[in-house]
Amino acid sequence: MARTSAPEKEPGRFKQMWQVFQMTRRYDSLIVWYLILAFLLPVLVGLALGLWLSRDNVLGLILSIIAGVLGGVLLVLIVLGRRAERAAYSQIAGQPGAVGAVLKSGLRRSWTGSELPVNVSPKTQDAVYRAVGRPGVVLIGEGPRSRTQRMLDDERRNVSRILPNVPVHLVYVGPDAESTPLHKLPSALNKFKKTLKRGEVLAVSNRLTSLQKSTLPIPKGIDPNRVRAPRPR
Repeated sequence: MARTSAPEKEPGRFKQMWQVFQMTRRYDSLIVWYLILAFLLPVLVGLALGLWLSRDNVLGLILSIIAGVLGGVLLVLIVLGRRAERAAYSQIAGQPGAVGAVLKSGLRRSWTGSELPVNVSPKTQDAVYRAVGRPGVVLIGEGPRSRTQRMLDDERRNVSRILPNVPVHLVYVGPDAESTPLHKLPSALNKFKKTLKRGEVLAVSNRLTSLQKSTLPIPKGIDPNRVRAPRPR
């Protein structure tokens, strides 16, 4: 009877963190300094508080230092996760489908978005993506603004015809100086004023399924959802 090969063991948490750090360092030359600063800042704050509040209490001073160290480790994980996400996005920036990858893995739960564009130019691969959240409908143009402006205007008219009372916002992600960088797209969506209730977001999203959809795949490369630093338990 043939033996079945044992499944490969997943790397441990520390090994995963090291792999994330190694990947990030290839694209972010300042990551080491960011992590050192992230660790030292809470430690120094804890030490300063301990000397101020527990100067004559050795146990209190030790606890303050331990709290600072734990805070430093937590801050290191947060900084590493964000810088790793930014490094991952930098690898796919400018590729067709990069916006879809961000919408798939980088949106908060209050948003709904698809990795597939709602409109795409077969010739230039410029595309329009759609996200729905409490601010309303956000249309995101992927490509130079000179080429995506008309596509966005057409899509905005389609949305306004179906949902005349829902706000429609436009965001440009491309090579133009005034465009939103890919890694800042999630934060750009959250800057719009909230006008819809949570229950209305799903209703608007379902209503928009009547719009035309296309099938442009996301670019090959590192999935930003897989390169985040693991959260401490």
